[in-house]
Amino acid sequence: MAYTEMSHVLHAGPLGYLEGLTISSSNTPSLHYFGGLHYALPPTGTHRFRLPRKLPPGYIYGTKEAPGQHTGGTNLCPQPPSRLPLPLFLFDEDCLQLNIWIPAGEAPKDGWPVFFYLHGGFLQWGTANWKPSSLVPLLGDSAFRAIVVLPAYRLNAFGFLTGKAFAEEQSTDGASIGNMGLWDQRAALEWVRRNIANFAGDADNITVAGYSAGAYSTFHQLAHELYRVPAQERIIRRVIMLSNGAGLKPKTLSEHQAQFDEFVEKLDIPSNLEDSAKLAKLRGLPYQQLVDVQQKMKISEFRPVADSRFYPEDLFARINEGDFARRMQECGITILSGECRDEHTVYRNWRTPGNSLDSLRTRLYAEYPRNDVDKVLRHYCGLEEELPSHCENWQDLFGRIYADLQVHHLQRGFFNALFQHGLRPGKDVLRYRFDRRLMCVDATLPPEWGVTHSSDVPIWLWGSDFPGGLTDQEKVWLRDWNEQFARFVNGEEVTWGTGSPKHVRRWRSDGETDIWEDDMWEQGIEVWNIVHSGP
Repeated sequence: MAYTEMSHVLHAGPLGYLEGLTISSSNTPSLHYFGGLHYALPPTGTHRFRLPRKLPPGYIYGTKEAPGQHTGGTNLCPQPPSRLPLPLFLFDEDCLQLNIWIPAGEAPKDGWPVFFYLHGGFLQWGTANWKPSSLVPLLGDSAFRAIVVLPAYRLNAFGFLTGKAFAEEQSTDGASIGNMGLWDQRAALEWVRRNIANFAGDADNITVAGYSAGAYSTFHQLAHELYRVPAQERIIRRVIMLSNGAGLKPKTLSEHQAQFDEFVEKLDIPSNLEDSAKLAKLRGLPYQQLVDVQQKMKISEFRPVADSRFYPEDLFARINEGDFARRMQECGITILSGECRDEHTVYRNWRTPGNSLDSLRTRLYAEYPRNDVDKVLRHYCGLEEELPSHCENWQDLFGRIYADLQVHHLQRGFFNALFQHGLRPGKDVLRYRFDRRLMCVDATLPPEWGVTHSSDVPIWLWGSDFPGGLTDQEKVWLRDWNEQFARFVNGEEVTWGTGSPKHVRRWRSDGETDIWEDDMWEQGIEVWNIVHSGP
């Protein structure tokens, strides 16, 4: 369907004047869009690898005579090539910006609910830039009516490099020792809380959501809020974690040091320099040089560090003991989370290891703590270290282990800990599973990959800008899913249909919806206990 775009100037109160777009369908306005709004100052030069800095008091985006131009998107955080490489001119370290979609029409009395969405990409790549018109189906042709906010945040080394050099720097000037990307997300969320009323949003009705690495980030944001934010400053009302979740414990600072050392070696920075000199050189190099060497690294994945500052280092013990669930109950926070049937077929294609156990082990070491990897491989391969009979080869096993740790098994272990300590299935925790994919997905994901990771994105976004969108029959099948999704984001009572921990709302392969009795529940709890029950 063809959409029309027209200029739309908004007086956003103390933020000044912004020029965005009104997107219409069949001559009826569907949404207003504003893109590329800074939520923090540029993390460039000496501010590379440091915490995000708030915009100065009185910062405005434009004046009545010269409105700020916000019809495009954010700058993209520098990143290695992904499945769909992008032109280099789109990248810029000055990327701490966000995009906003606002439903057309009169807002509710308290303002529109807010859907704060964190993009995925393994924390290594990704973008907040959906087409301005991409949410017309969701906001104009479905029950969903909320402001949608997508922030860009620092990725790969720019967002997650760490090592003892940063710890020494932190002791002198309060800098971060890592997790810059997580702090960026928090800064964006705080910007939304302070400013969304100027866009007709309800700052007291914010859902934090994400897909894949965005869902993993959502878990981190929830943990940060429960443990590091005073009650009167809390923002999150509910969370949506799509195809990811709590995962494994992050590596410690000492475990990350090998990656830091490899990184500076690949950049030809002398190892005998003082740590402060190494950081100075890292901050002085062109950003593209820092991107290019990442593809040559053995420890290729830049991920969060357990630093005790973003949340407690013993977080998973607190989850098992029930403290996490208790805090969620006190805050009234609910979760919607689940999976696709064939998550592993996408995962096996992300930096796939060689076809051997040693290659598999090395690849997993790049992501996770070595001790956890060793325990997981013993679980899957036994003491004989044999390829499981249901796997085609070691690369297939990689995809399946990755999917189990990122999604299937550790989701179940996390849910079990919540249920064991008082959260109610079907009320506080809404579980889902997709056993069917939409026809429009075939243009981007091979049909032979099945109901794979990310194939459900157009279900949640009501087709978005996928070619052809939802068929009429798919809309009939999924209408109630959309309505319950909208009610959840609104903060209303949801009719999910599940009533026990093993009950999962499922879209079946024949198109009908039922309640599935989870036959992977015990396996998930077993793997959770392997990695999250003591040393």
